[in-house]
Parts: sequence; C-alpha cells; structure tokens
Amino acid sequence: MPDFAWMAWTWQTAIFFAVIASLLLLMIVLAILYPETERVGVLRIPTTRGDRLFISLLGSAFINIAWLGLMGPDLLWWALGLSLLYAAAVFRFV
Repeated sequence: MPDFAWMAWTWQTAIFFAVIASLLLLMIVLAILYPETERVGVLRIPTTRGDRLFISLLGSAFINIAWLGLMGPDLLWWALGLSLLYAAAVFRFV
C-alpha cells in the first residue's frame, strides 16, 4: 500500500474529491439517459451540461479563493452557499 501521508489527506479533502467524482458520474449517466443538446444562454455561446459544470466549478473556485483572501477562513460556509447559488445560476442562465 502506498504511503499517502505526504498529501495531508483529511476528511474534507476526501469529501471534495468524492463530490467531484460523483458529479462526473452523474454527468455520464445524464449523457447516456438524456443526450446533450447545446444551448445558448446569457453568454451567447453554445454550451452543454459539461461546459456549464466546468464554468460553475471554475467560478466556485474563484469565489472561495476571493472569500479566503478578503474575509479569511472564518464563515467559509457562506462562500459555499454563494458558490451553490452561482452554480444554480450558471446551469439556469448560461
């Protein structure tokens, strides 16, 4: 068994990677059950579900980094809530 101690695995890290893996599996299942069609939204570019997932993950990373830089690590749950609202808006309007 490899030694993963150098990565400082925590339960938060495990949840993060489990959520990302679950989202990717969900996208695969949705693509099989409901084939994707491109949609043009507010950005005026055609996007698929996978594109919108990528945009929401990237934006959520920036939201959390900005929160840490401006507010510090306190009340990081608010940044998570803001990220979820952002992701919902991306999937609805982009």
